[in-house]
Amino acid sequence: MKENFYAAKSMMKPFGLGYQKIDICPNFCMLYYLENAELTECMTCGHSRYKPRTDRGKTPVAYKKLRYFPITPRLQRLFMPSRTVEHMTWHQSHHAVDGVMVHPSNGEAWKHFNSVHPHFSAESRNVHLGLCTNGFNPFGSFAAPYSCWPVILMIYNMPPGMCMRLEFMFLSMVILGPSSPGWNINVCLRPLIDELTQLWSSRALTYDILRKHNFVMRAALMWTINDFPAYGMVSGWSTHGKLACPYCMENNKAFTLTNGGKAYFFTVIVVSCHRITGTERTERISLLAELKRMLHPRVFLVKNCMMLCQSMVTLCLVSNQVSRSFLVLV
Repeated sequence: MKENFYAAKSMMKPFGLGYQKIDICPNFCMLYYLENAELTECMTCGHSRYKPRTDRGKTPVAYKKLRYFPITPRLQRLFMPSRTVEHMTWHQSHHAVDGVMVHPSNGEAWKHFNSVHPHFSAESRNVHLGLCTNGFNPFGSFAAPYSCWPVILMIYNMPPGMCMRLEFMFLSMVILGPSSPGWNINVCLRPLIDELTQLWSSRALTYDILRKHNFVMRAALMWTINDFPAYGMVSGWSTHGKLACPYCMENNKAFTLTNGGKAYFFTVIVVSCHRITGTERTERISLLAELKRMLHPRVFLVKNCMMLCQSMVTLCLVSNQVSRSFLVLV
């Protein structure tokens, strides 16, 4: 353990594992990055880049900064230690059992990607990545509202017991608050997108310590892992209204409550039910009418929800902010 923060930074600098500070508009409109690095105000909202200062000769201080950790050097270092390089080809060399999924490489999405991009899958050392992000308040739920968004990349080349360890989850970016980036999170992700595009097209020369030679490493982002609100921000898909589900689209069973005006989504698993009990009776008139129309004419709500049996299916109706759970008894 180093004696101070400066000594720790001095030790890490020769390894090339630092980070980049990129100025960003406080309203998340744009990055002062590459061709816009010399601008002093936002091209969209006109907000100043730097805070006003009375003393002259001092370095200007930006209103907001983005911390970006380049991913290419850290991916290259996975092939330097002998304890990790042998696991970087596990996804292709392990014995897969038909009908048993122990790793994402056994899934249909992975196999479809390999069939579409055979040149990428031909090199087993190419890196398969997953992106995960979500917002949280680092000061606790009882503190002032603050939203911090870390962006984490996961390595799926390794066995299941390794790819989900903390040392193999790479922090690539920290988007600081106090407000959430919202739909403009794609502006913050531009440095990461540029580097991933370079790893896909231009590639990176990497040394393999196990085979004692250089090879050209490529990387592909397979998928993202988010909750539903963050999914809407990252993908740009609207997660509100009747068409919130990107898979069901217009084929879903969503409807809008007459009194509350909220959209409800549910899937009927058992349609031969004859009775439904509810934990809450709010919006019961419009909800009951819709359930009667879709399930069975004799479906009704009762006050007593303690009648349980073994043949029970949980039917969850989810609105934008409130969820109701109902028990379908057959």
